[in-house]
Amino acid sequence: MPRRTATMLASPLMLIALLCAGVFIKVPYAEMSPGPTVNTLGDHGGEPVLQISGRKTYPTSGHLNMTTVRVTSADYKMNLVEAVYGWLAHDNKVVPHDTLYPDGKTEQQSTQENAEEFSQSQESAKVAALKELHVPVQSWVIVSTVVKDSPAEGKLHAGDVIKTVDGTAVKAPGDVAKLVTKHKPGENVVFTVVPAKEQAAAEKANRPATKTEKVTITTRASDDTGAKRAIVGIAAGTDHTFPFTIDIKLADVGGPSAGLMFALGIYDKLTPGNLTGGKFVAGTGTIDDDGKVGPIGGIEMKTVGARDKGAQYFLTPADNCAAAAKDTPGGLTLVKVKTIDDALGALKDIREGRTSDLPKCTAKS
Repeated sequence: MPRRTATMLASPLMLIALLCAGVFIKVPYAEMSPGPTVNTLGDHGGEPVLQISGRKTYPTSGHLNMTTVRVTSADYKMNLVEAVYGWLAHDNKVVPHDTLYPDGKTEQQSTQENAEEFSQSQESAKVAALKELHVPVQSWVIVSTVVKDSPAEGKLHAGDVIKTVDGTAVKAPGDVAKLVTKHKPGENVVFTVVPAKEQAAAEKANRPATKTEKVTITTRASDDTGAKRAIVGIAAGTDHTFPFTIDIKLADVGGPSAGLMFALGIYDKLTPGNLTGGKFVAGTGTIDDDGKVGPIGGIEMKTVGARDKGAQYFLTPADNCAAAAKDTPGGLTLVKVKTIDDALGALKDIREGRTSDLPKCTAKS
């Protein structure tokens, strides 16, 4: 067989062999890609995403789409061929596995964390929207989670309302850690709480919760590598009582990044007129109770997903603007927002046709 013919036959065989080998070679990477977008003003799974009862609502039109990112699961092991394809694909991003799942986080742990963040983002979205409408909302600090085998296990429970720590009133979740860490490991700290069951009963009966308990917990040292802090093993959060019912029906999404779009959707349904002027607006961003918009991950995939669905404008957290502007999909305008007020102002410009006034993202912003 002539050498040239042998070489021509060997080359594709070698390529096939390399591809086959690549399928079996596992690499420590994960992949991110554009996920679904959902109109917060519309339906999902056959029912409205935002359901409000006990308060007058108004018809809406247009789109206020939240955006998502698909990621390979914590348990999935990418092979070399998939990783190379992901690196070459324009709209996908391959990152070290530990970037998405640090410290060996399992799929179950990741799912639970995402669900908790998603639930908290919904609460904050409701609060931010109602504050913008000057609707009073009652808030208090609660035990959101209790760490297994910690000093607090069996003494404090998720949903307990924290009134004081060592007699000092607690007004924000951060107050709890500040007061506990005033102690040295091994010292006692005294919590005054309304038990979760009492709080639930009071809310159901529409009455103030009056029963409190004092709980004494012996602190232990933190696992920090440096100076050891006193801890009790809880995470504090915020719970609220709303003057009417707001339900967000979107069970197959996790994480905190839809907060801004939920808040805008709620605001739109509770006010006359159309917030978007019928335009297709998408966006992303965390939101806190005061309406501050925070950055999120996977911004490049979210803008691609939004544009593929037809979005014309994308509300972008200010801290994500520079990254998003480096590769903006054609036909999509990135609008920089830091607060819900910024977003509402931008929507006013959009529906009134003053797009030149929009605070646009740039690669340097």
